[in-house]
Amino acid sequence: MKRNSGNYLKSPDLLPISHKEKSISTTGFFFMWIGMSVLLATFAIGAAGVQSIPLGWVVTATFIGSLAIGIFITLIGDIGIEHGISFPVYMRAPFGIVGTHFPSIIRAVSASFWFGVNTYFGATAISVILTILYDYDNWFICFLVFALFQLINTALGIKWVERFAEISVPFIIIVSIWMYSTLSTQALEQGKSVWTWVESPVSGVATITAFMVVVFANMGFWATLGADIPTISRHIKAPKFERNWFKRNKGTLIGSVIALPLTGCFMIMIGAASFTAASTNNPVIALQDSTTGWMLWVLLIMVILTQWSTNISANLVPAAAIYSNTGGPKVSYAVAVFIAGIVGIVIQPWNVMDVILTALLIIGAILSSITGVLFVDYYILRKRRVNVPDLYKNDGQYSYWKGINIAGFLSWIIGGAVACLFLDYSFIIGFIVGSIAYYVLAKYWWFKKYNQKEIEDPDDEKYLGITVGRDWEIDTNGETDEKDDAVSL
Repeated sequence: MKRNSGNYLKSPDLLPISHKEKSISTTGFFFMWIGMSVLLATFAIGAAGVQSIPLGWVVTATFIGSLAIGIFITLIGDIGIEHGISFPVYMRAPFGIVGTHFPSIIRAVSASFWFGVNTYFGATAISVILTILYDYDNWFICFLVFALFQLINTALGIKWVERFAEISVPFIIIVSIWMYSTLSTQALEQGKSVWTWVESPVSGVATITAFMVVVFANMGFWATLGADIPTISRHIKAPKFERNWFKRNKGTLIGSVIALPLTGCFMIMIGAASFTAASTNNPVIALQDSTTGWMLWVLLIMVILTQWSTNISANLVPAAAIYSNTGGPKVSYAVAVFIAGIVGIVIQPWNVMDVILTALLIIGAILSSITGVLFVDYYILRKRRVNVPDLYKNDGQYSYWKGINIAGFLSWIIGGAVACLFLDYSFIIGFIVGSIAYYVLAKYWWFKKYNQKEIEDPDDEKYLGITVGRDWEIDTNGETDEKDDAVSL
């Protein structure tokens, strides 16, 4: 039975999820990804792209970037699938039981920032529509009310997040198709073809640069979720005793490498069509002059659902897990959700709209090196085996030096710094540099000082989770009971 001993490492919301507690189906996660991918901030990438290169190239770059980050997301998501643990809990391995808080809080603040950005996008569009319908113009009140409803929905738990996606996605898809069709027609009426018109065409090396900016902007956009996907994936249903990586991670894979790229590309097309037709990256604003009556209500509902579905899955759930981890047992999941909301408001996202692409690249640089560290730690050094009980112990193998893994910190700093020097290619550079730095520092220095049991003795029966049928459960005394259905394989 899971109970709370008062140990800050054992916040009830961060204890491992057992196989029977996994509640998100493959279909449910697929719909969640569609809901997450349809948001007004994504339209900004399409609008920015067609200012330099044709839409065909923008869509191609988006597909490449989305597919690449989708693969990264699925790889890291195996941590949650296999062991049922969240991002801030696993981060205790490569960063230490104390060190985990520093990169995790940066991720949480980033998620809170995006919650604020998406809520602001939605609030301004809602305000515009309400002004037309009822002559009511107050975007800040719309912002606060909109934020409150999202926070309440998320605080109710992960199953309500999945249910919201399943209900909202069909409506979102239908309205998105209508938006693209209408905006494309408006552009043609002005003598502009969405697929060939470019505001300020570039050539030569500048074309390659513009293409790669779109690729890495899309990767940077989802780099936040790429790092902490275990917080969501630990809830995704997966088969026991399945050693085939693809079959075990089917639920994450279908959503991350199919739903994300396809939906992302279509949203980019809508953003590009909006800019072509009305010189704005917000299709709601582009359509408001030509839309009246019930269609305005359709747009209003569309705005609410798109921002809502993204925020609760991609931003509030991961941020809440981290704030709960930092605050320990005294900060419940529900309280942590509202902390994320408050941080997102205090950041004042309405002041950063003009630098959103640059922000995406910088965030991608900072978080990509963390993803690199996670990848090397989990797949290359530990080979997916984790001493889960010690993740919840103050004096276990992950206590390192005063609770900090110096190798992880140095690798994160080195990778992030180098990535920021090459901002247009930030994600891939940060990932590669962070990975190499951590492999060398951890393998040949840090883990020689602090032995890791699962590396010294890579025993499947001791250190694998769902692959051998094991559910990790932490008791009040800091010891671990293994609900183990494992058999010798």
